[in-house]
Amino acid sequence: MNRSPWTQARRAARMNPSIIREILKVTEKPGILSMAGGLPSADTFPVEAIQAACDRVLGQQSREALQYAASEGYAPLREWVAQRVTLLGLRVTPDQVLVTSGSQQGLDLVGKLLCDVGAPVAVETPTYLGALQAFTPYEPLFASLESDDEGPLPSAIEALPHDAPGTRFSYLLPNYQNPTGRVMSQARREAVMEASRRAGVPVVEDNPYGDLWFDQPPPPSLSSLWPEGSIYLGSFSKVLTPGFRLGYMIAPTELYPKLLQAKQAADLHTPGFNQRVVHEVVKDGFLDTHVPRIRALYKANRDAMAEALREHLPAGCDWRSPEGGMFFWIRLPEGLDAMALLPRAVDAGVAYVPGAAFYAHQPDPRTLRLSFVTLTPALIREGVEKLGRVLHEALAMAEAPTP
Repeated sequence: MNRSPWTQARRAARMNPSIIREILKVTEKPGILSMAGGLPSADTFPVEAIQAACDRVLGQQSREALQYAASEGYAPLREWVAQRVTLLGLRVTPDQVLVTSGSQQGLDLVGKLLCDVGAPVAVETPTYLGALQAFTPYEPLFASLESDDEGPLPSAIEALPHDAPGTRFSYLLPNYQNPTGRVMSQARREAVMEASRRAGVPVVEDNPYGDLWFDQPPPPSLSSLWPEGSIYLGSFSKVLTPGFRLGYMIAPTELYPKLLQAKQAADLHTPGFNQRVVHEVVKDGFLDTHVPRIRALYKANRDAMAEALREHLPAGCDWRSPEGGMFFWIRLPEGLDAMALLPRAVDAGVAYVPGAAFYAHQPDPRTLRLSFVTLTPALIREGVEKLGRVLHEALAMAEAPTP
């Protein structure tokens, strides 16, 4: 065998495939009811509004829209974002807004700028798998923050390492977190940010689900409580369409130039055509009528899944009905392993994401994540019924006496 001429960087060994993406490949088999992927419902995509916006952009701005664009992003869109986030309590200028290729690119830029080999980065327990993927190649030392049903405990933030190189930042998702669906109360937000300020540990706030509340909006953003110590990440994927790969980050002025340089090195700029189309769609208040329709659809699906879980899951399963977002987080009874049960579930015609992938340390094998937004209520009930049968059978086998 010929020896390869390629020598990969050390960081390449730390790059791992997304378990969610691998599971999604399995769910492409005919007949699988997938509650695995965190995909927005295609029924919410505003196709007609996007079509009309494309026509206007190509008819009125074609030369500019199809040309190279500014790395910072399309100026009118940045202005719109700066105005929009005032609803979250943020007061920023367009010069603090950097348009990204999805908020996932924002995570990569944060890792590139702030992570060093062996420097601690704090994450919730559990946390978003995509953030772990983005940060890991830069070789930080993850610190898992002890968390409860409202998110990380302030005492866990105060206990973060202070000695050099110091904890670089905490990565937090305060609104309908992926994967747990939990939301931080106002009191917890204030306590977390006060603890962060005292500890000198800045915060990277990721908020892709904040608009997807069902009964009442979440409290103001974490970043509004400590603007100079926060980076805020937002996305158009959940309120318009993920196909445009359009997100944004809001950064303190001292960090913005380096984040911009990191983006220039990565892709020069986010596609200008996409930015102009999205701006055409949102500029006159479209989201104010469109997002409530998404909320109504997702709330009905949430209710259908909650009812099905109560009816079909075995005793000993623990879960809470989320107040927004896209996910249920389930903890199985003692003795069951969600990863080990996944092949049985797929054979039964249903798929989920095992929860172990969402932990930086000490994964809980009894956890799993269910998405309730891509299936109809009837298919949700059918899928949960199938999952319930798999779990009942697994419990029966585990409790059966050994011959």
